Amino acid sequence: MKTDNRLNIAYLCDHSPLDRNLYSGGNARIYDALRAHAGEVTILSQSWHMAEPIRRLIQSAPESFNLRARWRAHLLLAPLIARGVRSELSKGKYDVLFGAYSFQSMHKVAAPYPLVRAYTSDATQTIYRLSEVGQQFDRKFTGGGILDRWVERQEKTVFGNMDVLLWPSQWLLQEAQQRYGLDAGHCHLLPWGANIGDVPPPGARQIDQSGPVQLLLIGRDWFAKGGPIAFDTMQALRANGIDARLTVVGCTPPDFHCNEWVTVHPQLNKAIPEQAETFDACLSRAHFLVQPSFESYGFAFCEASAFALPSLCFRVGGVPVRDGVNGYALPVGSTAEEFANRVSTLIRDPNAYAALSASSRAEYEQTLNWDAWGKAAAEVLSDAVSRQKSALK
Repeated sequence: MKTDNRLNIAYLCDHSPLDRNLYSGGNARIYDALRAHAGEVTILSQSWHMAEPIRRLIQSAPESFNLRARWRAHLLLAPLIARGVRSELSKGKYDVLFGAYSFQSMHKVAAPYPLVRAYTSDATQTIYRLSEVGQQFDRKFTGGGILDRWVERQEKTVFGNMDVLLWPSQWLLQEAQQRYGLDAGHCHLLPWGANIGDVPPPGARQIDQSGPVQLLLIGRDWFAKGGPIAFDTMQALRANGIDARLTVVGCTPPDFHCNEWVTVHPQLNKAIPEQAETFDACLSRAHFLVQPSFESYGFAFCEASAFALPSLCFRVGGVPVRDGVNGYALPVGSTAEEFANRVSTLIRDPNAYAALSASSRAEYEQTLNWDAWGKAAAEVLSDAVSRQKSALK
C-alpha cells in the first residue's frame, strides 16, 4: 500500500529488471534502489502488444542481429507499441513513468493522465556512436548509418518530453544538454553505484616494494577492457624489479598475454556464493584495478572503490574515476609505461597510496553506491511530482 511520502512508479524497460544479468546488472540495481527509497514500483510488460509477433521474430534471430535490430524496430513501431503501454498505465494510477536504458520504450507513449516522465541511462545511441568510446568499435549493423539522423531526431523528441533526466556522469549530462537542447532544469547528475551488495569497510590497505604488487582487470572482453595494456603494465613493472602480478576476472586472455604471473578466472557468477567469495577475494587482494577501457560508465570502477581499491584507467566517456580521489584517469593513448610509472610512484610513497585507498572507499560510501542514488532519485522525483500537482491545481 502506498504511504503519503512514497510514489507509485511504473517501470518501463525493454528487459525485465528481475533478470539481474542484463545491462550488466544495472537495470536490476536501478529497480531495487527505486523500490527501497522512492516508492512502490510496478514493472510494465516488455511486450510490443499489437506488434508482439515482430518482437518474437527478431528475438529468434541470431544475437548479433537481434541486439541491433530490436531497438530500431521498436522505434519504427512505437505508435503501435505505445498504445499498449498507455493501456497498461490506465489500469493503475501512477505518479511516475520511469524509463531505464531503452529510450525507445518511452517513444510515443501518451499517458492517460498527468504523471512525471523520468529516464536514466549511461549513454544515448548517438552520443555513444560519436564519442571516443563508440569510435573504438566497428559498426556491425548494415544500413545503420542511413538511420543515424532519424534516430537522433527520435532521441531529441523522447528526451525533450521528459520531466526528469537522471544522468550518471558529468560527461553524459553535458553532451545530452548540448546535443539535444535539453532544459538544464530537467537534467540531474546522479552517479550510479556498484553491481555488488553492500561491502563492509575494508581494513587499511598497505603497499611496499618488498611484496608482490597485485593488479586486477575485470571484464568479459579482454581487448575492449584494455587487457593488453594491463598485461604490458605488469611486464613493465617486472622489468623495473617490481614483483607485479595480474589477476583477470571475466575473460580469458590470449596465450601471448598469459604467463606464470597471470591468474585467470574466466567467469565468476556473483549469484553463486562460492564464486562471489572468489570475486570479493580478488578485489580484496589487489592493489590497483588497471582497466584502460573504452566505456560510457563502468561498474567495475565503483566496485573497486567499494573495496578501497584505486583504479587506473583512461579519461574517456563517463568513467567514475576522479584523479586523486579513487584513482587516476590517464589521457587516452597513454602507454603501459605511463601506467607503470603511476603505480611505481605510489609504491614509493606508501602513505600516499594509503590515503588514495581511503578516499576511494569514501567515494563509494558517499557517491558510488545505490542507496545514495536511490535517495537522490527519490528526492528529485518527489519534487517533480509535487511541482506537477501544484501546476495542475
